[in-house]
Amino acid sequence: MAERLARLGVTRVLDLLLHVPLRYQDRTQVSRIGEARIGEDVVIEGVVEHTAVVARRRRSLLCRVADGTGSVTLRFFHFNSGQRDALRRGRRLRCIGELRAFSGGVEMIHPELQFELPAPDSAPRLTPVYPATEGLHQLSLRRLVAAALQRVTDGDLPLVELLPEGLRQRLQLPDLLAALQTLHGPPPGTCTDPQRLPARRRLAFEELLAHSLSMLTLRTLARTETAPSLAAGGDLTARFLAQLPFSLTAAQQRVAAEVAADLSASRPMLRLVQGDVGSGKTVVAALAALAAVEAGYQVALMAPTELLAEQHYGNFHDWFAPLQIEVAWVSGKSSAGARRAAHEAVKTGAAGLAVGTHALFQTDVEFARLGLVIIDEQHRFGVHQRLALREKGAAQGLRPHQLVMTATPIPRTLAMTAYADLDCSSIDELPAGRTPVRTAVLSQERRDEIVQRIRSACESGRQAYWVCPLIEESELLEAQAAEQTADFLREALGGLSVGLVHGRLRADDKERVMGQFKAGAIDVLVATTVVEVGVDVPNASLMIIENAERLGLAQLHQLRGRVGRGAMASSCLLVYKPPLTETARARLQTLRDCNDGFLIAEKDLQMRGPGELLGTRQTGQLSFRVADLRDDADLVVGVRESAELIQNQYPELIQPLLQRWLTQREAYGNV
Repeated sequence: MAERLARLGVTRVLDLLLHVPLRYQDRTQVSRIGEARIGEDVVIEGVVEHTAVVARRRRSLLCRVADGTGSVTLRFFHFNSGQRDALRRGRRLRCIGELRAFSGGVEMIHPELQFELPAPDSAPRLTPVYPATEGLHQLSLRRLVAAALQRVTDGDLPLVELLPEGLRQRLQLPDLLAALQTLHGPPPGTCTDPQRLPARRRLAFEELLAHSLSMLTLRTLARTETAPSLAAGGDLTARFLAQLPFSLTAAQQRVAAEVAADLSASRPMLRLVQGDVGSGKTVVAALAALAAVEAGYQVALMAPTELLAEQHYGNFHDWFAPLQIEVAWVSGKSSAGARRAAHEAVKTGAAGLAVGTHALFQTDVEFARLGLVIIDEQHRFGVHQRLALREKGAAQGLRPHQLVMTATPIPRTLAMTAYADLDCSSIDELPAGRTPVRTAVLSQERRDEIVQRIRSACESGRQAYWVCPLIEESELLEAQAAEQTADFLREALGGLSVGLVHGRLRADDKERVMGQFKAGAIDVLVATTVVEVGVDVPNASLMIIENAERLGLAQLHQLRGRVGRGAMASSCLLVYKPPLTETARARLQTLRDCNDGFLIAEKDLQMRGPGELLGTRQTGQLSFRVADLRDDADLVVGVRESAELIQNQYPELIQPLLQRWLTQREAYGNV
C-alpha cells in the first residue's frame, strides 16, 4: 500500500490530507429500488434476503437485496469468502452502482457496498473521487483520508495553522482544518468541481506561498554571497559594437544596461532575459561576456541541445576571433583529443569563453576563473542544473554572475512563480526590417498544393523548411518519419536539393548539412524539431510544420520564428491531420491570428498549463500538488506580497511552510 501511495506523492499522513479530489459524486439521495431508473448510477439501501455462489458459465456470487418496494441482485465475478460472509441474510447495507436489466429482474455488477450507514442525524456529504493508481481503489483512498481527518479532529495529529490570522482575514481564506474538512466531504449543493471551491483555493494559496518563500530564500542567500565586479564598456565592447553590421534596438540597449548594472555590483547577478524569437538576446549575452573577459574572468555558455550550442559556438567564435578571445567548444560528443584540448584551455584560462551543453557542468570541466554563467533556453534545464554550473565558480570564494535567456516569452504569473529568484528583463522590440510572418492552416490532404508552394519559393531564389515533429516518444521513429518525408520531397521536387537533419545524425553531419543550407546549397531542409531554436538562415522564407496539431503554441511559434529573419515576405504553413479537436483548432487559430510571442505565451499557459509550457515534464521543476496556475493566476500577486510579509514579520513560519509543501522536492539552496 505504501508503495502505491508513493506513486501518488503520498508518503506522510499529511500528504493524504493534501491529496485533492478530482471531482465529487452526490450519493446523498437514496433511491427506492422500485423507483430507480435502469441505466443510471444510483444509491439504494436495503436488507440482504439471500446469498449464494452460482457455478454456471462463470462462477459468481449472487446476493438479493430488498427494500420493500422491490429487489435487486448484486453480482460479483471476483470475490472471496470474507465478502460472501459479510453479505449474510438480514444485514442492512447501502449499494452504489449502475442499475441494469437482466432476465430475472434488475442487477448491479460489482457495486460499491457500505455496511456502516450514516447516522440519521449526521450531515450528508458529497463523495470525493481521488486521483488513483493501479492497485489503489477509491474505497481505500476514502478510508485512508477519512482516518487521517479523524486523527486531526481527535488531536492525535497536530495540524498547525501557518497563515497568520490577519492575512487570512484580509484575503478571506478559511482556516486549514475547515478547508480540509470541506475539501474531502463538501455538503450537498456544493459545486462538484473542486477547482472552484474556496477550500481548494486556500490550500493552493498556501502551496504557492511556500514555493514563493523557497525562491525568495534562495534569492536572499544569493544576495549575501560575493561576486566579482565586472565593469562594462571597455575597449573590447567598443570594438565588438563597431564590427556589428547593425545597430542595437532601443530594447537591446535598455536590457544590456540593466545587465551591465548587475555585473558591476559585487553580489551575484541573477537575471532572466526573455524576448521573442529573433529579438537579439544573443548580442546582449555577448556584451555581458565581453565585460567578464575584460575584467579577467571566464564565461560559460550552456545550451540545451548540441545544435543550438553549436550555433552559439559559431556565432561567438566569429564575433570574438577578431578580438583575440579564444572560444572553447565543450561537448561530450567531441573526440577524446578535442575534448582534452578544450578542457585544458578552460582549466588554464586560455579560453575566455566555453560553450557547450550539459557537458559544461561535469566534474572534469574546471575553470580557472569563472565570472559569468549564461544559460540559454532555461526552461529546458532544471533549477539544480543551473545551480550546479554556478558551483563551478565557487573555488575562489566568489560566485559567478548568472544570465538566463529564453526565447519562450513567459507569462507574468509564471515568471513570478517559476523564476521568482531572478530579476526579469524583456526585449520587447524586433530589429528593424523584420516583416511579420504570414501563417496559414492547411489539411495534409492539400499536400500537392504545399509542394507547389515550395517549388515556387525555391525557384524564386528562396529556401524552405519542412519540419516533422515527434510522432511518438522515439528518436528512431522520428528520424524514420523525417527520412520518408525527405525521400517524398526529392521525388516531388525533382531538380531541387533536399537536405535532412534529425536527432540521430552525428554532430558533424548535422553541422555540415546546416552549413550547406545556410550557404544556399540546399533548397529545402527537412528536419525534426531540432531546428526549433537558434537556427538563423535569413534566406529561408517558407516554413511547413507537419502534424502541427501535436505541438503547443510556444513550440509552434518558435518554429515559425526560423523564417521572417530577413526583409523578405515569409510564410508558415501549419499542416494538420483531420479531424481537429476543439483544443487543436483553437491553438492553430491563435497562431494564425497572432505574431506576438508574449500574447501567445499567455494563451499557451491557459491551454496547456505551466508544466508543458516550461518543459518541466522532464526537469521535475514547478510540479504543484494543489495549485494550478491556469485557475490560480489571480492569487500570484497576493502570494508574492504575502511571502515578503512573512519573510519580514513571521520568519519562524518559513521553515514549517517549506516542510509541509516542499518535502522531497526542490531543496534549491542545497545542491
